Amino acid sequence: QVQLVESGGGLVQAGGSLRLSCAASGSGFSINVMGWYRQAPGKQRELVARIIRAGSTDYADSVKGRFTISRDSAKNTVYLQMNSLKPEDTAVYYCNANIYVASLGHPNNYWGQGTQVTVSS
Repeated sequence: QVQLVESGGGLVQAGGSLRLSCAASGSGFSINVMGWYRQAPGKQRELVARIIRAGSTDYADSVKGRFTISRDSAKNTVYLQMNSLKPEDTAVYYCNANIYVASLGHPNNYWGQGTQVTVSS
């Protein structure tokens, strides 16, 4: 069984920074894609950033130049460094991963429990 455990959310003033972490735990798996989504009240969940196995990255236009996604493959961990935060970045941030699980013989999509990020003006 694979689990994603997130940390690093909180309250910050506009212009500040936060770093989110997401670690995948379990055994017999390999990560294809790992990234972050967010969901603000009354809005749909949206992709923030993702990184694929080969190392390429995708970002939402709204966070380009402010957020950076990175990974530590040895720790099965992905990070989201968020700088120059804005009130509109306020949301619950969810870690997401597409992971090949050997015991299943196919990839599965996994979600973390979510971490609140609140940016005050």
